Amino acid sequence: MAELIRQPDAIDRAGRFIRQILPKNLFARALIIIVAPVLLSQSILSFIFIDRHWELVTRRFCNAVAGDISYVIAELDIAPGADNTRMFVRARQSMQLDASYAPGAALPEPVEVRYPILERVLRTELTRVVGLPMTIDAASDADNIHLAFDLGEGVLRVSLPLKRITTSTNELLFFWMVGLSVLLLTVAILFLRNQIRPIVRLTEAAEAFGKGQPIGEFKPSGAREVRRAAAAFIAMRQRIERHLRQRTEMLAGISHDLRTPLTRMKLRLAMMGGGEDEAELTRDVEDLERMIEEFLAFARGQEGEQPAEVDVAALIGEAVGAANAGHRPTPVEMPALEPLTVTIRRQAVKRCLTNLIDNAQRHAGHVRVSMAVSDRWIEIVVDDDGPGIPDTRREDAFRPFVRLDAARNPTDGGVGLGLAIARDVARSHGGDIFLETGPMGGLRARIRLPV
Repeated sequence: MAELIRQPDAIDRAGRFIRQILPKNLFARALIIIVAPVLLSQSILSFIFIDRHWELVTRRFCNAVAGDISYVIAELDIAPGADNTRMFVRARQSMQLDASYAPGAALPEPVEVRYPILERVLRTELTRVVGLPMTIDAASDADNIHLAFDLGEGVLRVSLPLKRITTSTNELLFFWMVGLSVLLLTVAILFLRNQIRPIVRLTEAAEAFGKGQPIGEFKPSGAREVRRAAAAFIAMRQRIERHLRQRTEMLAGISHDLRTPLTRMKLRLAMMGGGEDEAELTRDVEDLERMIEEFLAFARGQEGEQPAEVDVAALIGEAVGAANAGHRPTPVEMPALEPLTVTIRRQAVKRCLTNLIDNAQRHAGHVRVSMAVSDRWIEIVVDDDGPGIPDTRREDAFRPFVRLDAARNPTDGGVGLGLAIARDVARSHGGDIFLETGPMGGLRARIRLPV
């Protein structure tokens, strides 16, 4: 039972290790899908065909040489004073064997092995066919192999060309195999890069649209599936832009229609003789006008503002300076920040940050603003020591016109749009806002924006 439990754990660990070492981008993974089978097939071909083919051909060459040497030994006259010159000449001309006989000589000492496989096969065939003690010297001469056989009463020395027992077809086959593989892989890589490029362009367009940046000229290209995805993205972008445009136009009309009666009401109040009723009506009109302005600010978002290069540290300093201006009850602290330039909508991000700082000042005694930078994100953090927001109500705090009376003062004049506007700005830049329990005991608002 324990073995069955440990086996899935080992499989999971192996799977995690493979996922860690595999590349993350699509081009590299597709390249592996192409290259891996080619390398595997080439390796199998090299091992099964080339190695076996080379050894088989070498064995046959060595067997033929062993047969020729066996014939020379059989024809050799080792009697004292015998003349074997004619036989040696015939062996040289017909068999490419340069042979000589030394009566009374001893076998030379063995030398180092230069071609392990070749010498092993040659020794095996000579032992099987000739069956005499021998030495093989392939190291002293680059073009020839020197053999010596002990005939009992003397030593027969035989030299033969190395090319007689080797073949060049393996090198040619290997060259063509590798060259053709490199050529095909090059063509495949170029083709694959052209297929991946439309996906990369679609990704860049989607990221730019998510950050609220202009996309420029983007047209569907590539394979049919990629074109369909690009066309769907363009249609989605057009629907979203049309919705935002209609929302802005509708609210601009509402603003115009509401401002006209508000103006008439303010004029009539100014013509009244005064009194407690007039003061109450004036406050109601001012509250209604402020609610309309905040509602329009939420609805417009950052329409009309183009992204630009902005120093985020300087922008935070401006927001903190504005928060500390006048007779604000709670000053805002900010450490010295290094300059950091990114592409954002300046006024929109400043409005987002100002809303968060205003909320913190309204409900806390101490407020601190800081910034952290990583490879992918910029995080602007607003900490306070106020009552905070319960975990179960934090998501509700981002809903428009929702006021959390347990954590917010109902007489502060807000209408519940500050956090909604802030999150709308952050998400339109490809980021988000998170509410957490801060180290000062109150609420931490963390704005995350892409670098």
